[in-house]
Amino acid sequence: MARLDADLLLRNARLVTLAGDTGWGLVEQGALAARDGAIAWVGPESALPAGEVLREVDLAGALVTPGLVDCHTHLVYAGNRYGEFERRLEGASYEEIARAGGGIASTVRATRAANEAQLLSQSRPRFASLCAEGVTTIEIKSGYGLDRASEAKMLRVARALGRESGRTVRTTFLGAHALPPEYEGRADAYIDHLGSDMLPALAAEGLVDAVDAFCETIGFTPAQVARLFDAAAALGLPVKLHAEQLSDQGGAALAARYRGLSADHLEWLSPEGIGAMARSGTVAVLLPGAFHFLRETRAPPIEQLRAAGVPMAVATDLNPGTSPLASLLAAMSLACTHFRLTPAEALRGATHVGARALGLADRGRLAVGQRADIAVWALDHPAGLAAHLGFNALLHTFVAGEESHVLRIAAH
Repeated sequence: MARLDADLLLRNARLVTLAGDTGWGLVEQGALAARDGAIAWVGPESALPAGEVLREVDLAGALVTPGLVDCHTHLVYAGNRYGEFERRLEGASYEEIARAGGGIASTVRATRAANEAQLLSQSRPRFASLCAEGVTTIEIKSGYGLDRASEAKMLRVARALGRESGRTVRTTFLGAHALPPEYEGRADAYIDHLGSDMLPALAAEGLVDAVDAFCETIGFTPAQVARLFDAAAALGLPVKLHAEQLSDQGGAALAARYRGLSADHLEWLSPEGIGAMARSGTVAVLLPGAFHFLRETRAPPIEQLRAAGVPMAVATDLNPGTSPLASLLAAMSLACTHFRLTPAEALRGATHVGARALGLADRGRLAVGQRADIAVWALDHPAGLAAHLGFNALLHTFVAGEESHVLRIAAH
């Protein structure tokens, strides 16, 4: 048997490998070894090869999963929208609030007014809340600046959160989130500005990993989004899309046409959209937090997505208005209760499928060669991750094989 030298050895563990396409891939009395930030061995402890280990941890039967992946957040912003929460309870719709100057526009005003240090300070606790639940990879969108300086400020803060935490942060340019006041009545001119000026400049600064847009009756038309996606393609940037949340605008099929990483929300997704996503490999990102807070009644077509083989991710959509949800575990639970995902589907959606929605193939399963992003839980079955609401059983988080302590993040 070949010798196994490792930087980290987790033993006496119940491993949720997520091997294969369905189920848990559970290994009882398992062990996992990591070396140079990647998983070097995983399997039954009885088959563990001999070798030198720098750090060994006896987990006493604790559950081990891949580190969680939150593939859709808007967590960098200033201010709050508590008043809108009250207005929705009184009967106002998302669209009514937005058209009255609230919604995204109100957060744009607050975010533009904040300096970079203030924005980082306000965003850090939300980021830390996700990390405290075993999240090791987080996507953060811009879209509350809507001018070049403010969008750049948001993206720099997102990068800073990744650096100080050691987590992977993927940044998504969402300049086409809403129409800024200075472009009122000139949506086409704004899209031209995004594609010819703002996006190329931010990409040149190394601040953009992907490009997103809000394709909706209160957002941008498919034709406008297509022009922005053409600009993204010219820069070699992948795309994703807020699609079919409030109406069917054909956004999912548009994203699929550009080989989009994901189409997100999807409550009004059509059979044609499902077929296009299945053919392109575009991930369906489910956002039950927005569904919950907006008290929607039309769920995404889960059975049809399953039948078509469209991979389904689960994310928080953490934002100040429509999904102030700073818990991926809660999002997993809500995806099960509201959308009838199985607990295994929810966990896969918050690990390797979520990673796929970010274009990352190197994480999300417990397998040799995968990045050693690992979460350890005081649970006796993985279904407990989604079966609870408001309960965090996390014991340890390892990022690239190194134990991470969330309180260091929150204390900055």
